Amino acid sequence: MDEQIPHKLQLNERRQLTMTGVSEVVSFEENAVVLQTSLGTLIVQGRELQLRQLSLEGGQVAVDGSVSALIYEEPRQGGSWRRLFR
Repeated sequence: MDEQIPHKLQLNERRQLTMTGVSEVVSFEENAVVLQTSLGTLIVQGRELQLRQLSLEGGQVAVDGSVSALIYEEPRQGGSWRRLFR
C-alpha cells in the first residue's frame, strides 16, 4: 500500500513557495504552475515563476518568483458530464 505524503505549503514573502504532497507537475509556465497534490489540483499563479526543486519521489516541489494566487480546484464528481446532458 502506498503511503500518502501529507500536503503542506510554506510561502515566504510571496517569493519562495515550498510544498510537500505533490504527485505530479501537470504544467509549468512562467505565469502559472498546475500541480496534482494529495488534496487535489493546485494552481499557482504569478510572474517569473521558476521551478527550483522537484522531487516527485519525495513529493517535494519548490517554486521561486512572484506568487499572486494559490487556487485549489474542487474535485470533479464522476459522471458530471452525463448529468449535464440528461
